[in-house]
Amino acid sequence: MPGIIVVGAQWGDEGKGKVVDVFSANADLVVRYQGGANAGHTLVVNGVKTVLHLIPSGVLHPKCMCMIAPGVVLDVEEVIKEIRDLKAAGVLTNPEQLRISDQCTVLLSYHRKLDAARETAAGNEKIGTTGKGIGPAYEDRAARKAVLFGDLFDRERLKQKLESSLKEKNFMLTKYYGEEAVDAEPLYARLLELATELEPYRSKDTSLVIHKALKAGKKVLFEGAQGTMLDLLHGTYPFVTSSSTISGSACIGTGIGPGMMQKIIGITKAYTTRVGSGPFPTEMNAELSERLRTEGGEFGATTGRPRRCGWLDLVALKYAIRVNGLTSLALMKLDVLSGHEKIDVCTAYKLDGVEIKDLPVNSHDLERVEPVYRSLAGWNEDLQQVRTIQDLPQAARDFVQFVATEIATPIDVVSVGPGREQTLWIKPLFA
Repeated sequence: MPGIIVVGAQWGDEGKGKVVDVFSANADLVVRYQGGANAGHTLVVNGVKTVLHLIPSGVLHPKCMCMIAPGVVLDVEEVIKEIRDLKAAGVLTNPEQLRISDQCTVLLSYHRKLDAARETAAGNEKIGTTGKGIGPAYEDRAARKAVLFGDLFDRERLKQKLESSLKEKNFMLTKYYGEEAVDAEPLYARLLELATELEPYRSKDTSLVIHKALKAGKKVLFEGAQGTMLDLLHGTYPFVTSSSTISGSACIGTGIGPGMMQKIIGITKAYTTRVGSGPFPTEMNAELSERLRTEGGEFGATTGRPRRCGWLDLVALKYAIRVNGLTSLALMKLDVLSGHEKIDVCTAYKLDGVEIKDLPVNSHDLERVEPVYRSLAGWNEDLQQVRTIQDLPQAARDFVQFVATEIATPIDVVSVGPGREQTLWIKPLFA
């Protein structure tokens, strides 16, 4: 039962899309298990960039089935756009390649309006959400008021749910936030229109399909969104996303037991980034941050916002290894560090003058820590043409070995560029 979970080990944007695309060459099924269109997974194949927000990153491999599981909040406007763009590019020509669970929560226009209104009202205390409506959509699911994907194909049930939900949503929008109300009729008509186009991708029970695939010995990848430090329960709360981003969410979001999972692979950059507000212990000074942002293309795939940049934080990475149960790591964007005379790596924190090696789970404490760095020799060589680990400059190999030793977890994959071919394997994925 070779179920493999791919999870972000930092604050998101680690390069999960590229990893899943590369891994999918040998996979039978790729399942997206949580999050929504706030995720942005960028794939580069033969110089062509594809950005996906909802459809799993295995879609560029025609023999790989892709599935959106119940744990995802589905922005139907966004998924239709992605489907159309992929088809226009000659991809997803067979509708059987994409399955969407009837149990997905549907994210609607009023969720986006509420999200934006809340951020505006919060002023200086805003969380820094993407404004995609993710939080309000998950709230509806928890309150047992969500419109589900399967509801789009039952006209009466859909109409009743929309009218019921909009009573509350419009009260909040108009009376509390001073926004315009959402009209149920045009929204209902639009959803019926979208349902017709989306019906070929409908699946009533994705959990059963995944279960049968695993029992048959098929290779199944479980693709997460965002990163460990944005987990609703275990991240830097309240500066987190609205879903669980750690590996356990793969089981919950898909309806597959943990005993069917074989590996849990964490994705980390060779440095650290985060988008939006919240504690960030290893954040660089403005000059270094701008240099790394420019060289690494560190701008959000969903919002275009510039990412905050910092040195690699091994304290946070060890925390991610622990809460996810990571069995190995993929180290991304090693090439971006070329040209630095020295490279700092955070190996501990100081909190109130005391050195600590475990991540404080309280965000207020994490705001106050001072990083303790170990400086390693840099390198000047361009790594993007390197195709084996052995061909890396000695300083780059030393960096990879130092990180693997410090975190006591094997690094199986190293990325030296955005393309599929710029992937260096230390150990095969499906051994």
